[in-house]
Amino acid sequence: MAAHHGHSADPAAREVAADLLPTHLLAHATLLTELAHLAPGADVDQLAFAARLAADPEATGGLAAFLAHTRPGQS
Repeated sequence: MAAHHGHSADPAAREVAADLLPTHLLAHATLLTELAHLAPGADVDQLAFAARLAADPEATGGLAAFLAHTRPGQS
């Protein structure tokens, strides 16, 4: 969600930041992005449960990949 605002709107800045962030934060961000695609009108409070899912980065990343794969137009 934040990837489209401020300095994070620049793809190059996101790529540099991705190299600096721990895996669990990247997995959490990816999961939140996919959940936002499923429920575009959801606010942060409605997605708070995703923070608990991020306790296992591998599982969180797997869930995010699954959700991305199930979206129309994604592979």
